[in-house]
Amino acid sequence: MIDKSINKISKITLAIAVCIMLSQSAFSQFSEQQIDYTKEITWGLNKNTNGGLIGGIILKMGVSRGNDVFQTYAIELSNVKHPKELSYRQASSFVWGKQNFLYSIRGQYGREKLLFKKAPQQGVQISMGAAGGPSIGIIAPYYIQYGEQNTYEQFDPEKHAFSKILGSGRLFQGLGESKLTVGGNFKGYLNFEFGAFKNNVAGLEIGAMLEAYAKEVVIMPTQDNRAIFPSAYFTLFWGTRK
Repeated sequence: MIDKSINKISKITLAIAVCIMLSQSAFSQFSEQQIDYTKEITWGLNKNTNGGLIGGIILKMGVSRGNDVFQTYAIELSNVKHPKELSYRQASSFVWGKQNFLYSIRGQYGREKLLFKKAPQQGVQISMGAAGGPSIGIIAPYYIQYGEQNTYEQFDPEKHAFSKILGSGRLFQGLGESKLTVGGNFKGYLNFEFGAFKNNVAGLEIGAMLEAYAKEVVIMPTQDNRAIFPSAYFTLFWGTRK
């Protein structure tokens, strides 16, 4: 399982590594650029290969540590899904075989280097970065609406039949019964900023992430589960700077 995860993350990170090397070469003449802001705060919506339509949200602060280097601090919340999850519909939709949610809270510390500074109010600003830190995994039970009695129960493959499942449980049902696990995360990325005004930030972050927990997290008991979660992602972000 570990070997498969390492191979997968190697393939995912290859493209981003090539982009970073090409960007460093193409924009090396722009090193030690002067920037006219010292702090920025951004927030964004994430889409990744381990998530749904919206994979997570992030809040990040960057503080200047030189002409072209920023020190970054971030907190990210993400819903991590099993790759075998499929939705079905009876009275309402549900995921067959899902027993637990995995919500990840990630703290991240990193560095970001400016590769290419855009001209005032036009062009694209490009930077590269890396960040990592601790992860807290919240393992919350996945409830289904079941049987003629219309009861809400955590899915159990030994007990529940597909034909008797009416739908999924209520929003955040079972969250108070969650268990915690700990781990860590690391990501590498490229930032493309398109904001037109000096004090506003808008752009796209593209990268790869590796997250690992201390033990296997059981999301779907009838499938292979794991403790290591590689992913590729992009984040649309907005923010301000001064």
